[in-house]
Amino acid sequence: MSEFDVFETSAGGRIKAWIKGVPVEEGARRQLENVAGLPFVHSHLAVMPDVHFGRGATVGSVIPTKGAIIPAAVGVDIGCGMMAIGTSLTANDLPDSLAAMRSEIERKVPVGNGRAGSHKEAPARAATALRNSGLVDRLEAITSKHKRIQRTAFAKQLGSLGGGNHFIELCLDEADHVWVMLHSGSRGTGNVIGTYFIQEAREALEKRVLGYHVPDRDLAFFVEGEDLFADYIYAVGWAQDYARLNREVMMDRVLIAMREMLPPFTLAKQAVNCHHNYVEQEHHFGADVWVTRKGAVRAGAGELGIIPGSMGAKSFIVRGKGNAESFCSCSHGAGRVMSRSDAKRRFTLEDHIAATAAVECRKDAGVIDETPMAYKDIDAVMAAQADLVEVIHTLRQVVCVKG
Repeated sequence: MSEFDVFETSAGGRIKAWIKGVPVEEGARRQLENVAGLPFVHSHLAVMPDVHFGRGATVGSVIPTKGAIIPAAVGVDIGCGMMAIGTSLTANDLPDSLAAMRSEIERKVPVGNGRAGSHKEAPARAATALRNSGLVDRLEAITSKHKRIQRTAFAKQLGSLGGGNHFIELCLDEADHVWVMLHSGSRGTGNVIGTYFIQEAREALEKRVLGYHVPDRDLAFFVEGEDLFADYIYAVGWAQDYARLNREVMMDRVLIAMREMLPPFTLAKQAVNCHHNYVEQEHHFGADVWVTRKGAVRAGAGELGIIPGSMGAKSFIVRGKGNAESFCSCSHGAGRVMSRSDAKRRFTLEDHIAATAAVECRKDAGVIDETPMAYKDIDAVMAAQADLVEVIHTLRQVVCVKG
């Protein structure tokens, strides 16, 4: 018996969805049909159990395409993803009150957007990492050709968290060992790149001699062979590499804060660092295709990934099973069950405080849209994708820093 549901769309597309036991709103279902029906989608659209309504395409989609890419499917938080590493510390090494620990992490890693989300000046180690990365010259190549892409404060933002659903957490695994886990992307410059190319795709769609109607303007695409296609691949590659480096620098800053306040400790040999909003070329079902994972993690056989729950639930370190039907993918989290505005209307500050009673975190009205009740049941999400990943570690949050 298959672990996924199969749907044929009215436009002739096919959807394979790992959604048993989890809710999917009607708006998301319409988006899935829109994307699956596009003529350049290869084989089928894969849908993860955390699927929910997004811009153009649903979050929680794996979109394989031949000869075309949809910039809005990748989104504006290009390269957004997770990083986690285990330590030799245990729960007994943590102080009774974790408030000072959270405050120190917030001092070391700027949170939020705008000026608040940047270092006043790039920390020396971050500046060195950026200088050695080649990212400065690569961005210059992008901005010199596409003048409307502003460089923003990408150097000062390196090693900063951002806002929204981005976070830094200290967690305990099933053996009470301390883990550090964080979630962030390509910050302001990635947003500018994504926004710019989404608009360029719309304009290109209107100018094409052999036009093609799309059911949503946010499904405008670039065709392989066009200059803009190549430029987008180059720019999105920059943003994905910047996002990965941003997580590495941020992890370094968090570990510095921990070493200043906690007993000496060592780190696990391997950190996990994975994107969940990105595009790359892969081989699936007999063809080289562009795979866009919009809120999904690559889960090839033996590959490690991270599936976080909400700020009051558990999270998972997983190993991929290499399921070909999912294009070797799994969910990127629990997935929202309601919009941010709905969460703010439905839940009170008292609800949020009760739901996060066991976590040292912000307990103010500014994070009610991120309250645990706004997300799907992570246990149901994991049960729906049991044939995609195996759980290696189960983590529970004790400190959560939000942007």
